[in-house]
Amino acid sequence: MKTSDSLTRYVASFVDELARLGVQKVVVSPGSRSTPLAMLMAEHPKLTCYINIDERSAGFFALGLAKAKKEPVVLVCTSGTAAANYYPAIVEARYSRVPLIVLTADRPHELRDVGAPQAIDQIQMYGHYPKWFVDVALPEEQVAMYRYVRTIAGRAVAVSTSNPAGVVHLNFPFREPLIPNLSLHGLWDTEEDRPTYLHTIEGETILSKNQIQVVADLIKGVTKGLIICGEQNDDAFLSEVKKLSKKLKYPILADPLSQLRSGKGEKQGIIEGYDSILKDPDIINDLKPEIVIRFGPMPVSKPLMLMLKNNPDIIQIMIDPSNEYRDPTLNASHIVVCEHIAFCRELIGLSNVRASTKYYDDWINCTEIYRETVDHELEKMKDLFEGKIVRELQHILPNNSRLVVGNSMPIRDIDTFFLNTDKQIEILANRGANGIDGVVSTALGISVDSTSPTFLLIGDLSFYHDLNGLLAAKMNNLNLTIILINNDGGGIFSFLPQSKEETHFETLYGTPIGLDFSKAVDLYGGEYVKISSWEELQSYFQEKWSNKGLKVVEIETDRKTRVKIHRELLHHVSQEIRKVLKQ
Repeated sequence: MKTSDSLTRYVASFVDELARLGVQKVVVSPGSRSTPLAMLMAEHPKLTCYINIDERSAGFFALGLAKAKKEPVVLVCTSGTAAANYYPAIVEARYSRVPLIVLTADRPHELRDVGAPQAIDQIQMYGHYPKWFVDVALPEEQVAMYRYVRTIAGRAVAVSTSNPAGVVHLNFPFREPLIPNLSLHGLWDTEEDRPTYLHTIEGETILSKNQIQVVADLIKGVTKGLIICGEQNDDAFLSEVKKLSKKLKYPILADPLSQLRSGKGEKQGIIEGYDSILKDPDIINDLKPEIVIRFGPMPVSKPLMLMLKNNPDIIQIMIDPSNEYRDPTLNASHIVVCEHIAFCRELIGLSNVRASTKYYDDWINCTEIYRETVDHELEKMKDLFEGKIVRELQHILPNNSRLVVGNSMPIRDIDTFFLNTDKQIEILANRGANGIDGVVSTALGISVDSTSPTFLLIGDLSFYHDLNGLLAAKMNNLNLTIILINNDGGGIFSFLPQSKEETHFETLYGTPIGLDFSKAVDLYGGEYVKISSWEELQSYFQEKWSNKGLKVVEIETDRKTRVKIHRELLHHVSQEIRKVLKQ
């Protein structure tokens, strides 16, 4: 057998096993050393390859694909610093529990640590962020090695998808020649007559009756209780947690990424606006719970986190099937290792139906006052303000759409101003590491194969961070509408203590960049429009948003006035809520 045939059979066995296990999407960053992997993945009839030249953008593009598909996506790159550029996306995937299988090509062992070009130390180069790392054996012409590499593929899929989902890093050393023989007979054949060489079956984590009784006893007779829902993506859970809330009469504080604020169905007990409500210490005294049941990661809201952190007497029960500790308050009293749906169903079965309580009604009344006050104050605004942009988008975005949200101020504006609606709008964001990099690429990955129109709400600095990511839209004919909020700098710092240090604030934190983004959009073949009034915004979404391809809608706002507007709005809300709570 020729050397290239040995290489081909070995790598083809690996690639074919991934496909047999259900992997469908591959993102390739072109390079020479990764040729065997890239060419055979492009050749496999069950795999779809996306070319993304910039490795940092490629990593986040794959992240978006995996986040939307809820299944593992493969990343492929050559050796050297190319692999290092995947690092930010790998960090985000680790903390947001997104399955990625990262394949880095490498020099063979004899060319490592000898000054060979494009050779760096790639052994466990991503540290502890991957769940599993393997420096894969060099290709060999042996049936046992074909079985070995199929086993590696099977384990990679299983580890990346098991609770908690995450990253697997496989490092493939290859010797030259690197060109596989694509005409090799029986390229995708196996030595065994079975559908997959290694298939892992993972069971659900559930509680015994005695274990769930512990929780039932904790909440027995406690009327001042809350359910807190962080990021979720399981429709079945949403139904069950609503039933639990209704039976216990515990309001649900719903993070915007919980998917509880939108869609058909009962919204009674689902609380939005708590981030603003809990900024008032007097209101906290009235609404402080005795017990909290929390699902998912900590929500976006800092006031909520501070309430839990500053009141260690609150009994906090965290539900997590992975047994990972995700409590920045350091006050959790119980960690329940169980599937969310199973927990809700078991606790519902052990709980009696409760009548409405004053505590429950106070939360309902507060959120109704919040909604009415916010809508009333926003209605009067003529200037372009970020909060009103969110509220307008909620009204004008089409039903059954996806809204990807950038970090820093956009996700906080969504938390504050995206209120309960019967319209189905799925909200997604990179809240694992909360970075502003790679958001454009993530949104483009999410838009792939989507039957729902996809929108991205992003700030100017985050957009600048990932301008290279726009190339994926052009190369893959993707449809994405970007709502670009341009306040010429880092708006979030105006809310932080740094804003009081006026001498260096603009240089170090405001960081105005003054770019004409229309030129960048034109470079990548997109459609650009600048909005200067509410009427223009409404008109655009009535007439043009459905155009195919990349579209960027830029809205300029005033960074220097938004803090004042925000705080005045909060003051109105607090005044109205205090009146009701004192009755």
